[in-house]
Amino acid sequence: MGSLGLMVNVVSSTYDEVPLPGCSPLETARLHAQGKLLGAAPNSGLTIAADTVVDLDGVTLGKPRDDAEASAMLSALSGREHQVHTAFALRLGTELRHLESVSTTVRFRTLEADLIAAYVASGDPFDKAGAYGIQGFAATLVERVDGDYFTVVGFPLGAFAAALPALGYRLLPGVGTLV
Repeated sequence: MGSLGLMVNVVSSTYDEVPLPGCSPLETARLHAQGKLLGAAPNSGLTIAADTVVDLDGVTLGKPRDDAEASAMLSALSGREHQVHTAFALRLGTELRHLESVSTTVRFRTLEADLIAAYVASGDPFDKAGAYGIQGFAATLVERVDGDYFTVVGFPLGAFAAALPALGYRLLPGVGTLV
């Protein structure tokens, strides 16, 4: 949001982001985004929530719980393509007005075991879906991105801007210009 010049207030959500057995990775992202939105206290303005999941062959890779899980995720992604799904939900007051998901394909280069171990030891994989954050050192792990880079970062800015007019807003260049 800052890159768009928007000033935001971050509010907590009471939603408990737990695994959703039986749901596809895309459904998981959508349900978590909606749950986070509904778990945030209503206000008079626009409220936004989002969730990102990594989808490897139809299996959701969430945030790793420990070093072993982070290493296993990165090893599984090594030399392979996967999907990253980011869903976002928009609410005006108490009414859910928009729910959308965007998917991007990412291909990792083949990762050596010592690189995986060093990356895990850095602590960067934690609190990140699929055990990586492309906006940091993990950019060096990626061979190719097919689709919206910002979806992989965790928020599809273009899709968000395109959704605003249906809610009565326009995003214009300049600092804090959501009108």
